Amino acid sequence: MRIDKLLANVGYGSRKEVKKLLKTGGIKLNGEVVKDAKMHVNPEEDAVTVNGEEVIYKETVYFMMNKPPGVVSATEDSRDETVVDILAMEDAARSPFPVGRLDKDTEGLLILTNDGHLSHQLLSPKKHVPKTYFAVIDQEVTEEDVKAFAGGVTLDDGYHTKPGILKILKSGITSDIELTITEGKFHQVKRMFESVGKRVIYLKRISMGPIALDEDLELGEYRELTDEEVEKLKSNE
Repeated sequence: MRIDKLLANVGYGSRKEVKKLLKTGGIKLNGEVVKDAKMHVNPEEDAVTVNGEEVIYKETVYFMMNKPPGVVSATEDSRDETVVDILAMEDAARSPFPVGRLDKDTEGLLILTNDGHLSHQLLSPKKHVPKTYFAVIDQEVTEEDVKAFAGGVTLDDGYHTKPGILKILKSGITSDIELTITEGKFHQVKRMFESVGKRVIYLKRISMGPIALDEDLELGEYRELTDEEVEKLKSNE
């Protein structure tokens, strides 16, 4: 890989900006100053430093984000801020994309990666990857709803969902629930509750497959998945 491409990929600016950086003499390859943008490097073996700081290059990246409301699950949007806009420049430069989507007003766990194979596996309907949501419902949720969801419910377009596991955490004028589903139809959680005459007033995804949302992440914050978490996701394939 050309050194200007590697440095651009890890967030040191555009190719043009990297060329200017090279001219300053602050970039070294295996201890030797490099000024030629066309110089080829092996990211796996060569040591590249910028002003003494080692450049860490990873082919694939995996992030966990606590998605805030008002942000869309897309790589670009002409009207709204996207989850990729939240990323630091060096992370966005790796071209990660959200695995699946959360509605604009929904919060919680979102995985972003540039690993297309893993994304496909996690989203494949054949894999039945469970996704668990915490929601606040506008009225009392009952054991009848639990039974209805366990058999699948019919949405407004006539689609009958796969079984969902509904847990009532608090029931009353408003109810707190957890719902685990293995599909990802458009607005599915909201539409499932609409099918039993109830409305979701707050929704947050708390887990996807073997990965649970890190409670230390504030809304809008993200971190890299640990190697162990990545392996869990891959073994879930």
